[in-house]
Amino acid sequence: MAIVNRLTVDGRDYFLPEPVTELKNSILEAIKAGGGYVNIPPLRGGPGIDILFSPGMPVTWSQIDVGESAAEETAPEAEDDFL
Repeated sequence: MAIVNRLTVDGRDYFLPEPVTELKNSILEAIKAGGGYVNIPPLRGGPGIDILFSPGMPVTWSQIDVGESAAEETAPEAEDDFL
């Protein structure tokens, strides 16, 4: 199983790959400094997004276990009875 991290900032969700330790530290430092922009990397590629973090802003971290073949597990199997 793969683990995806969900960062919720002011009601918006951002899904992030591992590792997130450095990102957590960057967010904490921006808040301690009274506010600052932190680049949130994308899950699959691209430039990411800059978010302005400030003291009092609601930020929540969570981890989600995602099966690597989840699409295959939920797809119905074809059977000859339908012909």
